[in-house]
Amino acid sequence: MPLLIGTSGWQYRDWRGVLYPEKLPQRLWLEEYAGRFATVENNNAFYRLPTADIFADWRRRTPDGFVMAVKASRYLTHIKRLREPEEPVHRLMERAAALGDRLGPVLLQLPPTLRADPDALDACLRCFPRTVRVAVEPRHPSWWEAERAVRRVLERRGGTLCWADRDSRPVTPLWRTASWGYARFHGGRARPAPRYGRTALRSWAERLRAAWPGDADDVYCYFNNDTGGAAVADAAAFARAAVRAGFVLAPGGGPAR
Repeated sequence: MPLLIGTSGWQYRDWRGVLYPEKLPQRLWLEEYAGRFATVENNNAFYRLPTADIFADWRRRTPDGFVMAVKASRYLTHIKRLREPEEPVHRLMERAAALGDRLGPVLLQLPPTLRADPDALDACLRCFPRTVRVAVEPRHPSWWEAERAVRRVLERRGGTLCWADRDSRPVTPLWRTASWGYARFHGGRARPAPRYGRTALRSWAERLRAAWPGDADDVYCYFNNDTGGAAVADAAAFARAAVRAGFVLAPGGGPAR
């Protein structure tokens, strides 16, 4: 089972001297990043949906086998709140299609004020092509209270529940709803903040391995604790913990050095 490890975004100025050489121009950062990681979660699309030309340029600048997950536009998740999803989903997929074989899962991170609405989620997921993997990260506790309905929607549509961590603890139930997995790490409790400690990373590797054993499908893991390059260091440490837990990294699936 391939495990792909990366970070949530790559354009952070305080990563200069951590991931990026001091004198490397910012226009070459993606190439440098893709030489170290097999995947990235593109958060730019959440704030402003890139054009197809920009997606195509990212494809051109990354190597074969590289995977770019795309965080869906906040217009769909935070403004429309999953209502009338046809047009925003179509626009997202029309543009992101320019990534070609680099396109990975789409992440729907729901606003913390959005209460459980399985019907709206179902209608939204139905708009995505069947070939596109969609991960869903709800953040209102009512989604967990509606477990049966929410799980039924995700399982029927082939969507996966995003397993999220904050302060080195799961903040979502650990439901497996698809053959593939998606996890996000928002910040640990180690020092310097917001780093993760070895025990937390080992525990997460073991949780994921127990849920997706053997010949299960891909599992994508993204570190969102970007401050001070914490995500870069933690991704490297997590790759080592994952191998010890029995995972096989995808080619370049974790930090290459």
